[in-house]
Amino acid sequence: MRGTASEKSELVVARLGVGLIGVAAIALSMMAQHLNIAFLVSLAFAIAASAILPALLFNLWWKGFTTKGAVWSMFGGLLVAVLLTTLSPAVSGNPTALLPGADFAVFPLRNPGLISIPVGFLLGWVGSVLDRRQPGGADYAETEIRVLTGTGTGRRGG
Repeated sequence: MRGTASEKSELVVARLGVGLIGVAAIALSMMAQHLNIAFLVSLAFAIAASAILPALLFNLWWKGFTTKGAVWSMFGGLLVAVLLTTLSPAVSGNPTALLPGADFAVFPLRNPGLISIPVGFLLGWVGSVLDRRQPGGADYAETEIRVLTGTGTGRRGG
C-alpha cells in the first residue's frame, strides 16, 4: 500500500540519505579546498541573509505572512543571490576572482546582499499579498492556542 513504510525501512532510507549527503559534502569540500575562503563565506552569508532572513522576520512579526510569501522570499532570495554572485567580480573579471581567466562580471559588487536581501523581503511581501488564502485566520488562531496551552497533545493537567 502506498504511503505505508515500516520503521525499519524508514531507518534504512534515513541512513542512506545521511550517508549520501555526507559523501556529497566531502566531495564538494575537496573540490573547494583551493578556493578563496572569503568568497565562500561571503556567498554563504549572502544566501542566508537573502533567503532565510526575510522569511524568518516576516514570520515573527507580520501576521499577514503566508506560505506562498515564505516560498517566494526563500527561493527568490536564493536565486537572486546566486545569480548576482555568479555575475560579480568575485567570480570573474580580476586576478583574485574564482575564474581569473574569464570576464563576464556585469554586476559591479562583490557581494550581492545590498540587492538580494531587499529583493527577498519584497518577494515575501508580494507573495503574501497575492496569496488568496486568509492569512492569520481561524486556523492560525486555533493552532496558536494549541501551541500555547498544549491542548490536544495528550498532556494531562494544565
